[in-house]
Amino acid sequence: EDPAEVFDQAVENPFKNPDLMKGDGDMKIDPARLLGPRLQGTNLYFIGMMGSGKSAIGDVIARRMGNYNFLDTDTIIEKAADMTIPEIFESEGEEGFRGVEAQILDSVHAYVRCVISTGGGLVCRMQNWSKLQTGIVVWLDVAPEVIMTRIEGTDRPLLQTDDPLQTLKNLSDERKEKYEQADIRIEVTQDMDEEKVANEVLKQIHDFIDDNPPAWKKAKAKAQ
Repeated sequence: EDPAEVFDQAVENPFKNPDLMKGDGDMKIDPARLLGPRLQGTNLYFIGMMGSGKSAIGDVIARRMGNYNFLDTDTIIEKAADMTIPEIFESEGEEGFRGVEAQILDSVHAYVRCVISTGGGLVCRMQNWSKLQTGIVVWLDVAPEVIMTRIEGTDRPLLQTDDPLQTLKNLSDERKEKYEQADIRIEVTQDMDEEKVANEVLKQIHDFIDDNPPAWKKAKAKAQ
């Protein structure tokens, strides 16, 4: 029997069991460290609009977990194409970019123990959902007005319009139905810093695992 599997099955939700977050002396165990064993290799996918913080928060979560790698699909695309995202849009158009994006997702979803941030429009292709749903999908829901304060003056291809804020609102409205398919929705407000957002993500993932136990846990409960 794999010792890791035994350990996986013993770890509970630290937010519901405060004693799990107590360490020696004043040391406190980060609930992110207890998430890896509970996920059992399942990937985390971050979705949401451009500028919602998917890359920043995904990176923070992976670092705090310690045993998960962080991957950013946009960064992988740029390295693979040896072009920036705006250059790819200019050369291939949005449809061409979405095709490359789908291929990259197809490659990365085969890995385990990864936190993966995705492009804002990746959710628009239904074929991508079959890959996303192999993991836990987290939607960072940020108001367009808040996003604009973060990315004003950007070279993001889809915002090269006369009214970038209205364009952002329109895109958000178009994609909302897709984003709502996520397993977890995190409402991010202007006053939340990265740490606060990351802590909320961790709490909701732990709660999600409680509400959606893996097969072994269901079988064990049934046997008792």
